[in-house]
Amino acid sequence: MTDDAPLVLVVDDEPQMLTVVGMALRAKGFRTITAATATAAWRVLTEHAVDAVVLDVMLPGERGVDLCRRVREVTDVPVLLLTALGTEEDRVAGLEVGADDYVVKPFSPRELALRVAALTRRRRRTAGPITPGATRSVGNLHLEAGLQAVTRDGVAVHTTPSEFRLLWLLAGHVGETVGHRALHEAIGPAGAHAGDRDIVRTAMYRLRSTLGTAPGTPQILTDRGRGYRLVPGT
Repeated sequence: MTDDAPLVLVVDDEPQMLTVVGMALRAKGFRTITAATATAAWRVLTEHAVDAVVLDVMLPGERGVDLCRRVREVTDVPVLLLTALGTEEDRVAGLEVGADDYVVKPFSPRELALRVAALTRRRRRTAGPITPGATRSVGNLHLEAGLQAVTRDGVAVHTTPSEFRLLWLLAGHVGETVGHRALHEAIGPAGAHAGDRDIVRTAMYRLRSTLGTAPGTPQILTDRGRGYRLVPGT
């Protein structure tokens, strides 16, 4: 392992979990640094340039989901959540605050390390293609990639990070069906979970609610069994 190997921050209040995850990541060629609380993790993030974060949801004090939200406000570093909560709502909640992937306990340490590797590869592939000035407009919606901002007729529309990524993808293919795999990849690695379509379906339902049905607002249509498409509003 070299000094320029990717550095992963592992955040968990269970020493055994820190050991198991750390060993799996180092076997995959990563360097690791650990923290047992959200406060300690935040300090690490301010002092080190980490390449990925493995974050337990159930931390003492500040929850992992809340820390993930704070992390996403200042950096696009990949975040993988560790959770014992396997319901669809719990998974979507993590993705909505900006997590890139999640693993439900108990899990395979080797699989976790492979997922972290996939996240860091994807970040390297996608670093830089969307410039701060990149924009997309559909109907009365205007999207600014750099700010992850959406406006409707000039008025700000609040979207979560995952909602923005889904909308940005759909807005790049107006009138075309975007498949479930591509949509899930916008909020997490494609093919990672058996419940991918449920996650996309729930996220799309919330995005539709966010956009509303005001005149001129683009609408998201379902192409059953294939995916979703964005069409200009009337």
